[in-house]
Parts: sequence; C-alpha cells; structure tokens
Amino acid sequence: MKYTDLRFPEGTLFLVTGGAGFIGSNLCEAILKMGYRVRCLDDLSTGKQSNVELFKGNPGYEFIKGDVKDYDTCLKSCEGVDYVMHEAAWGSVPRSIEMPQFYCVNNIQGTLNMMEAARRNQVKTFVYASSSSVYGDEVHLPKKEGVEGNLLSPYALTKRCAEEWAKQYTMHYGLKTIGLRYFNVFGRRQDPHGAYAAVIPKFIKQLLNDERPTINGDGKQSRDFTYIENVVEANLKACLASDEASGEAFNIAYGGREYLIDIYHDLTETLGMDIEPIFGPDRKGDIKHSNADIGKARNLLGYDPQYDFRKGLGEAIEWYKENL
Repeated sequence: MKYTDLRFPEGTLFLVTGGAGFIGSNLCEAILKMGYRVRCLDDLSTGKQSNVELFKGNPGYEFIKGDVKDYDTCLKSCEGVDYVMHEAAWGSVPRSIEMPQFYCVNNIQGTLNMMEAARRNQVKTFVYASSSSVYGDEVHLPKKEGVEGNLLSPYALTKRCAEEWAKQYTMHYGLKTIGLRYFNVFGRRQDPHGAYAAVIPKFIKQLLNDERPTINGDGKQSRDFTYIENVVEANLKACLASDEASGEAFNIAYGGREYLIDIYHDLTETLGMDIEPIFGPDRKGDIKHSNADIGKARNLLGYDPQYDFRKGLGEAIEWYKENL
C-alpha cells in the first residue's frame, strides 16, 4: 500500500518537530497533500523558513518557532496533537565529535522533553528519527536490528539514547513509541551547502558549478542510500502500526548497497560532465560499509519502499537543477 492510500480520522493533527528541515518539510508537505493538519515546530537553527514557505496560507498548516530544549515549548506544541513525528536534532558525525555537550543537550534532552510532552498530552503515537549510526563498528551486512556494535560518535550515542528512552516510555508510561533508523536519506530540500552537507547534494551542487568534489577516503565505502519518499512512507505507516511495534526501532532504507565512487561516476555521466574528484582523508567516526535488512519494518510497519536508488537519484538531480 502506498502512503497516499493511508487513512486517518478527519481533522487529525500531526506535530512535526524539525519541520523546516529536510526530512521534516517533506513530511509536512505529504501530510497537507493528504488533507490532514500539521503543526511545524522548528527553531530554524538548521531548518530553513524557505523550506516551508510554500505551506503559508494553507489553513491546515501552523508554524511554531521554538526549541525542543525548552520543555514548556514542547508541552504547548503537543496540545491537541494526535501523532508526533520527532525529527528535530542536529546531524553530522564529524560535527558531533567537535560539539559533544551541545549534541547531548539538543538531541538527548530535546528528545526526552518531547516524549514527556507527548505523554502528558496523550499523543497516540510518538515516531522519532533514529539512525543507522547506532550500528557502530558492527561489521556484518546487512545491518539487522538487535545486532549493534560499539558506537563511533557522540551523534550515534544520542540516537542510541533516544531508542533507550523510548523503551522506557513505552514500558512505564504506555506511550506508543516507534524509532526509525534512517540509512543515508537524500532528496529534495536537502541542504547542499556547508562543511557538513550530505554527500549527494554536495556533489550535485559542486558538479553543476564546475567544481571538483572531494571524496573522503578511497570512495570504496558503501551506503544504503534512501530516497526521501521512502522515509515519508515509513513515518506515516509507523503512526498506524500495531502495538506490537511499540518500543521498537526499525531500519528504514531501500535495502540496497551503493559505492561512493560509483555514485560519483553516475552523477558525472547523468550531468554530462568529465570532472575527476579529489580524494581526501577518511572522516573520523564514519562507518565503512552500511546496508540494511528491512524485513522487520516490512513485517511490523507494512513498509514497502517504492523508490530504489536510481529512481530517487533521477528525481533528486532534477530538483537540484531547478532549485540551485
């Protein structure tokens, strides 16, 4: 079943934290297109007002500028809410190594604030963003829930903590929590700028500007790149999942494996360019190889990703051509 076929009660209100960010704004857009209401909470520290500008004037859309580190803001944001999609967090493994205290307060305390606010407001389901980084140095592929290794970064630690807090809230307070371990999400509105930009939008931007992109390491690292539409599907289906899924975390990916150097050559070929990359040092804290077993999400969430890597990449390239 496609997510557009899902049905919620008329007037259902979703709260999307980090709703002006890459993933959050796509969730807001999908909810509004389906005819439901959405409240976007974002402090605009990493999210952008331009990502949600197109929703202004939509009677089903509400924006709150606020910070998840402030508990009173979280409480207010959850008033009357049926489902929470908690995307607010600071990403980037390298940046988390530079700023461990900030990541602890923002990602861990912010998530705890939101869970407590959701509980107090009797939210039906609390869906939150986890990450494939929780697998750490576990080398076996594909990555499977329940087989995790030693964490390699403060960012990964914040996501593991979110999962553990979610188990506590399900166990002690009956809050239905579902964690989504995203694997290298890409697509429209992903920021291509800055030192911590994700690799696909960064490469596309640099190639379109006739610049030579830098590949960290030898380019032989592999990832399960996941198009944004698959992530939107996972979030919406998680809201309606059975109680059996509560307190659990799920791999959200396509289940493929792409090597960075191959992606680079795909991009140059698609864009009709002949630019050799620069090879730089490996990034500290990065996992060398990653691809996902998505069987658990298929079984308990009904997750059925419609976009493989090639299909998603084609759409992403067209979006950046029009919007950069």
